[in-house]
Amino acid sequence: MCFTDIVLYLVRHGRTEANAGGRLQGRIDLPIDEVGRAQAAALTQVVPHPDVLICSPLLRTRQTAEVFGMAPAIDDRWIELAYGDFEGMPLRDLDNSVWDRWTSDITFAPPGGESIGALGERVMQACEELVDTARHQTVVVVSHATPIKVAMGWALGTDAGVAWRSFIDQASVTTIDMRERGPVLTAFNIVPPR
Repeated sequence: MCFTDIVLYLVRHGRTEANAGGRLQGRIDLPIDEVGRAQAAALTQVVPHPDVLICSPLLRTRQTAEVFGMAPAIDDRWIELAYGDFEGMPLRDLDNSVWDRWTSDITFAPPGGESIGALGERVMQACEELVDTARHQTVVVVSHATPIKVAMGWALGTDAGVAWRSFIDQASVTTIDMRERGPVLTAFNIVPPR
């Protein structure tokens, strides 16, 4: 599969050691591992060369963006959710009552972290600012699971809470077509052949 329309391409970074270990990574700034490098290389099979390349400031997104052969613009709004005190914790060790609250209340923020509602505000603003550009140029944003899922929700007209009801793989591609009547989700969580 290769996409050809001019749309907004949202690409999740390749795998890191924390991803492989099932740990909440958030703002921990780890590089992609060997598997992550192979995943990133496969992205060029399905994502066309961008006219505009944007990425989160974290190392794993910058390394993934390298496969497109151009310097990305760094946009802090595309950084991953700050998990605060939960960063580095295996997801399985998170107390069920905390998980239930976190996934049902978009204003809940872990101690020292960020609410998904706050992430939603910054990501949806970034999406709105890309509408006109993505109608005329190929725009690729290399980001993280939560911002991409929130951007998917933006295209569907929902709030940031939809992120808790979706899954996105490493080095996957999500596309949003910027039509005159509004954004349209055209693909979600497409994983290139590896």
